[in-house]
Amino acid sequence: MIPMVDLKTQYHNLKNEIDQAVLNAIESTQFILGPNVTSFEQETATYLGAKHAISCASGTDALQLAILAAGIKPGDEVITSPFTFIATAEAICYAGAIPVFVDIDPKTFNIDPALIEAAITPRTKAIIPVHLFGQPADMTPIRSICDKHQLLLIEDCAQSFGAATGGAMTGTIGPLGCFSFFPSKNLGCYGDGGLITCSTDELAEQIKVLRNHGSRVRYHHSVIGYNSRLDDIQAAILRVKLQRIDEFNTGRRRVAHLYSELLGDIVTVPYEDGKGVHVYHQYTVLTDHRDVIMAKLSEKQISSAVYYPIPLHKQDVFADAYAAVSLPIAEDVANRCMSLPVYPEMPEESVRLVARTIREALVG
Repeated sequence: MIPMVDLKTQYHNLKNEIDQAVLNAIESTQFILGPNVTSFEQETATYLGAKHAISCASGTDALQLAILAAGIKPGDEVITSPFTFIATAEAICYAGAIPVFVDIDPKTFNIDPALIEAAITPRTKAIIPVHLFGQPADMTPIRSICDKHQLLLIEDCAQSFGAATGGAMTGTIGPLGCFSFFPSKNLGCYGDGGLITCSTDELAEQIKVLRNHGSRVRYHHSVIGYNSRLDDIQAAILRVKLQRIDEFNTGRRRVAHLYSELLGDIVTVPYEDGKGVHVYHQYTVLTDHRDVIMAKLSEKQISSAVYYPIPLHKQDVFADAYAAVSLPIAEDVANRCMSLPVYPEMPEESVRLVARTIREALVG
């Protein structure tokens, strides 16, 4: 059996450190906004090169809090990608704003900067590029568009912790960056968790208030806030894993590059644009024979998955409002994409078995 991600092996490799960190957190009995949360935020800000890093309860909450702190209001429009997990669009809708979907680049699967300006209207207030599968979006033109039209730039980094482009870590290119620590992520905890990076003291202060019931001082509430705080136990786990994140991402890149070497002649393998560092949260290929390949892999007890089978503008929740919207690249990629197992500890022989099985499915 080859899983999509092997969390058990990673845990056992770090078991002594993680167990001790968790026990220390329990012993301290400071479970909410405790010392591990403070230390993790400081360590993450240092690692990313961010002015501020504020933790919260999930990646979805990170997006929601960032959007609210940025001043997005009901009726505002926010441009984003249709080819991502629904949390990106959900967070826009939570603020009463309207997602405007722009088609993707056929190579990177990220939002296509060349198509963004045509989607800007007087109601457009922000752009949320998604660094999908660990591949940084093309941020130089996106940032230029934001500057030209005075739009907010909020990075969705849920899948890109440790990725970089143009010499900067994702999450530090715009004023706000949003991260997820869902267990399967490159940096994952053992539950839900999230984090927002901020470039200004003002944004950081707003997010700290919003995540803690709208309160700066206990029992004094200046705005309607939320209960969105990272548990100290999860922060303790993340602090252990943060020390290994470069090692983890190097391991993912090792697996990905071997896959590409073995499969490049029979499927369309992931593209690296050379402008930064892809950290391969997912290893996603394109093929016209997805069902055949997935059936063969299943036969050999090898996991595979489709991220994402339905673009957001085609989801039931959005289908009526976006019935007239056609985004042909996203729709084509959704029909032909499939993701293969990728995790830092994946043995070379497992990578070769996956590749060999795919080759057997396609060429016999």
